[in-house]
Amino acid sequence: MKKLNELTIVEARRGLQEKRFTITELTKACLEQIKKTDCKIKAFVTVCEKEALKTAVKYDQVLGKNLKIYEKKPLFGIPLAIKDNFCTKGIKTTASSNVLNNFVPPYNATVVQKLLEAGVIIIGKTNMDAWAHGSSTETSDFFTTRNPHDLTRSPGGSSGGSAAAVAAHQVTAAIGSETAGSIRQPAAWCGIVGLKPTYGRVSRFGLIAMASSTDSPGTLTKTIEDAAIILSVLAGKDPKDATSNPTPGKNYHQEITRPIKKITLGVPQEYFLPKMDKQVTAVVKKAIKELKSSGFKIKKISLIDPKYAIAVYTIIMRAEVSSNLGRYDGLRFGFSRKAFGQEARRRIMMGSHVLSAGYFDQYYLHAQKVRALILKDFKKAFKEVDAIVAPTSPSVALKIGAAAKDPLFGEMQDVLVEASAMAGLPGISLNCGWVNNLPVGLQIFAPQFQETLILKIAHQYEKNRA
Repeated sequence: MKKLNELTIVEARRGLQEKRFTITELTKACLEQIKKTDCKIKAFVTVCEKEALKTAVKYDQVLGKNLKIYEKKPLFGIPLAIKDNFCTKGIKTTASSNVLNNFVPPYNATVVQKLLEAGVIIIGKTNMDAWAHGSSTETSDFFTTRNPHDLTRSPGGSSGGSAAAVAAHQVTAAIGSETAGSIRQPAAWCGIVGLKPTYGRVSRFGLIAMASSTDSPGTLTKTIEDAAIILSVLAGKDPKDATSNPTPGKNYHQEITRPIKKITLGVPQEYFLPKMDKQVTAVVKKAIKELKSSGFKIKKISLIDPKYAIAVYTIIMRAEVSSNLGRYDGLRFGFSRKAFGQEARRRIMMGSHVLSAGYFDQYYLHAQKVRALILKDFKKAFKEVDAIVAPTSPSVALKIGAAAKDPLFGEMQDVLVEASAMAGLPGISLNCGWVNNLPVGLQIFAPQFQETLILKIAHQYEKNRA
């Protein structure tokens, strides 16, 4: 029998409606798991114990009078963690950087506000690579988060704290953000579900910007159903975010239960890299065979080699980083820019260089042209197939310390998700097997605003493996 902190959102809601336990008991179970395990995992920057318990007691009283509250508030009483780059009113928000160590926002990010309106209980704020600069959660200015499956290994990043918290059952689910891999890669390394929606599907208002043209808030959950439930809450146009898309969201949880039509899945041979872990390759290819056995048509396709996405992403991301970090000065936040960590300084310098006179056309403009070619390449592929499946990461979780050996560690670990992120496509990573007791991720991505499709495919695969 599952412990309360191990429940999914669907299971927790059902249990609460059937009065098998209370919201307070569910919240306490998560807080107790954090106390028990976070001394080793270090997933949280801030734990909101008093506030969470106070809210839980209040919500129990509300639920006792109205069991139908889930019709209007689908996440009522569900304990969630928030990545520490989303502004939370009255709760410290640091982006895991010393520069913002004392910053308490006077407002909520739209994502946070929507979650609160849906009834979420915020358990705390999770650790991340400082400013989201990294793929291992080792560049946090505070401490390194560890993978719950093996404490000597990284949980991935930059949403490593959120992924580790979910994998360790410290929370029911968590919120992350992805610029190019920061949700899907840690989901793969921690063996959970990571959903990156289409760019603009979910509002960026109140999200501390990394690269504004690709930043996408998303979810880290235990199941596909849970990801669909949270996306249903978050999706939609936001007047506070000019880049949010007017295309309305849906009840994705309801959508994934409907029959799935005949689907053709493309398998890009370029995404099985020559130097990739052979065991990871074998596990992913087995998963693709399982998809074929369950009724999906599999078709080999060709895409632009993902190595070109590394160059494009490196240039564009660093250019946008240098611009976005320019707003953080001592007058406003109380720290000099010497408080920036080494990784932030590297990115600021390179970004300023590619935007400088004499180099803008040579680097930044050229990268944007290649980005357009990548998008065109995907559009061509989607005329042949409905969605694309591939490995999420070229390896299982690496040992802590690996990031320090390579200035482009993040780009190399995110190589298989960078192109789809630069094109603004929706993508999802889910566990498809294990190598030496470490999880392997399978990614599915599709044309823009086709979240329903990737959720359906992933849900079908998840059900077949159960």
